[in-house]
Amino acid sequence: MSDITAMTLGELRRALDAGELSSAEITESYLAAIEKNDEKVGGYITVSAEKARAAAKRADALRAEGKAGPLTGIPAAIKDNICTKGLRTTCASKMLGNFVPPYDAHVMEGLNAQAVPVLGKVNMDEFAMGSSTENSAFMTTHNPRSLDRVPGGSSGGSAAVVAAGEAPFALGSDTGGSIRQPAAFCGVVGMKPTYGRVSRYGLVAFASSLDQIGPLTKTVADNALALNSIAGYDRRDATSVDRETPDFTAEIGKGVKGMKIALLKESFAKGVSGEVKSAVMNAAKVYEGLGAEITELSMPSLEYALAAYYVISSAEASSNLARFDGVRYGYRSENYSDITELYLNSRSEGFGAEVKRRIMLGTFALSSGYYDAYYKKALQVRTLVMNDYRSVFDRCDLILAPVAPTVAYKIGEKTSDPLEMYMGDVCTVPVNIGGVPALSMSCGESSEGLPIGMQLIGPAFSETTIYRAGAAFEAAEGAYALERGAF
Repeated sequence: MSDITAMTLGELRRALDAGELSSAEITESYLAAIEKNDEKVGGYITVSAEKARAAAKRADALRAEGKAGPLTGIPAAIKDNICTKGLRTTCASKMLGNFVPPYDAHVMEGLNAQAVPVLGKVNMDEFAMGSSTENSAFMTTHNPRSLDRVPGGSSGGSAAVVAAGEAPFALGSDTGGSIRQPAAFCGVVGMKPTYGRVSRYGLVAFASSLDQIGPLTKTVADNALALNSIAGYDRRDATSVDRETPDFTAEIGKGVKGMKIALLKESFAKGVSGEVKSAVMNAAKVYEGLGAEITELSMPSLEYALAAYYVISSAEASSNLARFDGVRYGYRSENYSDITELYLNSRSEGFGAEVKRRIMLGTFALSSGYYDAYYKKALQVRTLVMNDYRSVFDRCDLILAPVAPTVAYKIGEKTSDPLEMYMGDVCTVPVNIGGVPALSMSCGESSEGLPIGMQLIGPAFSETTIYRAGAAFEAAEGAYALERGAF
């Protein structure tokens, strides 16, 4: 038997079904890997070893009774903005440093029903605001592919623990690229599903009209398997879409012959490095060789999507984070003489610099006299982006694009310039603005041996087609994270 922590979800499932491994053995292997490596990686805020062992024991009992599901007994890591009943959920913020939710998020109910052992809660940018996981109140997470570099953000912990062999899969959230960019930086696979495909119930809100939960895994097939277990309608989320959930693995292996894949000329503008462009163009040649038709199209509204995103997301963050006031739960300042001072001091002391920056931006955008000029205008741009996507998908099946303009940069390199950090989201935010799905996966390496990511973007609810195309590329080129070894 090969190293358990190097096995894919599919391999683990087959080993469990064959009786070659138990969930208890798999869980202990991952807990040992966390104990050995996480001091260097900094992926976990909270390790829930005893809860994981109890779930593994239940999983082995279910399997013995013939009641195992697809992920029964396979451990997971959970981003720390997804509520887990009885397990601390901090959003990597001092504001929620001791918050233990009294309920589970919808996605956790799906995993718990299959007795998935939760290894722990993983690091992130505070309240999911950031692109490098340097904004956490607790620690900086390091990229397992090169420990002096960022793992991306805000789901940097989720990507890092999968790449480091500290979890077979993880859940993250994506508001403007927060699953896809870390997946690209760490050389793993990440899916941002269609808005409404996965319930947001129990996800601590950043920007409610943009947030979406999704999985990070070693391979494309693993990702589809994980999405199967968390997708579906939930009446507790008013934005959850009531439609049948397909088997996302159903078309894997069918190839891309006859598929139309578009390259958008605007995707290779503003700051996209030569190495990234070259790797994505090479991926287009691979698809052409597999029988896909490659076409170049234009989507003019991409130029305005980044600005619209930062207005909309900051405005919604300003509203969503108003609940953290030092009164009901969360951090409460000890220094106050009246209610106004309690609000002011609790929020000033409880929130980090990036969160405060975005709250102020959002409050300004929503204020009297500026609402029409900023927020309303951003919503109009959003409509343009959505219409442009519909127009493009009338002429093609999928879009192939870079995930990030560069490979992972060094820790501390961009912390002094928030605008430069925001520009790193230029390739990912249009997907969230448009509400469409996108898969991030490796398509090559830089001259320094760092992963380069590409994303496959499809029309709403086309995840099955996206996985089909992603798996075809992976079969032709290999899974970069697995071939080259992660940590």
